[in-house]
Amino acid sequence: MRNNPMKRREFIVLLGGAAIAWPRPGAAQTPAKVYRIGLLTAVAPMADSSPFGAPLLGGLAKHGYTQGRNLIFERRGAEGRLDRLPRLVEELAASRVDVIVVSGYPATLAAKLGKTIPVVAIAAGDPVATGLVESLARPGGNLTGMSDLATELTAKRLELLKDLAPGLRRVAMLWNAADLGMTLRYRESEEAAKAMGIIVQPLGVREPDDFEQAFAGMNREMPDAILMVSDALTTLNRKKVFEFAAAHRLPAIYEFNFLVRDGALMSYSMDLDDGLGRAAALVDRILKGAKPADLPFEQPTRFTFAINLKTAKAIGLTVPPTLLARADEVIE
Repeated sequence: MRNNPMKRREFIVLLGGAAIAWPRPGAAQTPAKVYRIGLLTAVAPMADSSPFGAPLLGGLAKHGYTQGRNLIFERRGAEGRLDRLPRLVEELAASRVDVIVVSGYPATLAAKLGKTIPVVAIAAGDPVATGLVESLARPGGNLTGMSDLATELTAKRLELLKDLAPGLRRVAMLWNAADLGMTLRYRESEEAAKAMGIIVQPLGVREPDDFEQAFAGMNREMPDAILMVSDALTTLNRKKVFEFAAAHRLPAIYEFNFLVRDGALMSYSMDLDDGLGRAAALVDRILKGAKPADLPFEQPTRFTFAINLKTAKAIGLTVPPTLLARADEVIE
């Protein structure tokens, strides 16, 4: 006698369910898409731990991109030789990157002229004034990114200098005269200073040897303070500026808080975590199919004021409590 015979229909249903439940070979192991992001600078390749690299990496992680899982960086740096930038863009194109994140105007221009690869720019100055894009709202072409607020930020930096040194009358401005983005930023800074009744001592540099000439100019006519427009050239030579300011007990303000951690007196700038996080969001949108031409250039909305009390003490400056209270970051 048969025990509990299984009906044919029940057997077919059971078999079908088992087929669905049983993992098919390779079905659960389909690899996620791996994205390739090019990183291009005019100096050394952008490292994960660098002032721009770390917040960019953190921003991408918030959108689900992790190195070793679904993200590969192709890093290129011109090491100060700007003539190498077009070839580096070609290398990135050959590596089949999905998007290039560029830092600085020269690298941005080189990547834009590559035309075929989407580009997200940071720290490249005013993209409309430099001719990189048609407008902030509709950039056109293959480029979007974070824009500049040179006039507003310079006015704030000068205000902070005057709060620290009320007798401020003349400020020396150091900038890379070979960089159109930084030259335009200097001009905006000059206009902001004049509007505040401050005399500007212009000191453009084009290469490392020019810093000695700039210092000689300041020795001939000593300013009351220094404002350094930060780009690859001036940042690489920052220690020379720190040392000159310390030797002559001059207050100086810079553009990024990582310089204050390195010994600079003060900085006021876009909050890098916020700015690079927003750049990462633009990268995410491009990787999901958006065109840079349709993504408006964004402008900074969060800013950071940093001050180094150790440096202030070394040059004999007492930081007013009211100024100290406004600092977002204090180095002691």
